Amino acid sequence: MPNYKEMYFELFNKITDVIIDLQEVQKKTEEMYLSSEEPQIIELKRVFDCEEKVEK
Repeated sequence: MPNYKEMYFELFNKITDVIIDLQEVQKKTEEMYLSSEEPQIIELKRVFDCEEKVEK
């Protein structure tokens, strides 16, 4: 007969570890975002007008 208690604890511990890892990565990326410089915004010119009628 399977040891359900052992199975449960194994699964619970692994899920808990993964959640902690995800939280750490989230914190790290938030810190990276907050410490980064303001992005340089570049205006791109349109090559063609999408509203132009296509000749048939």
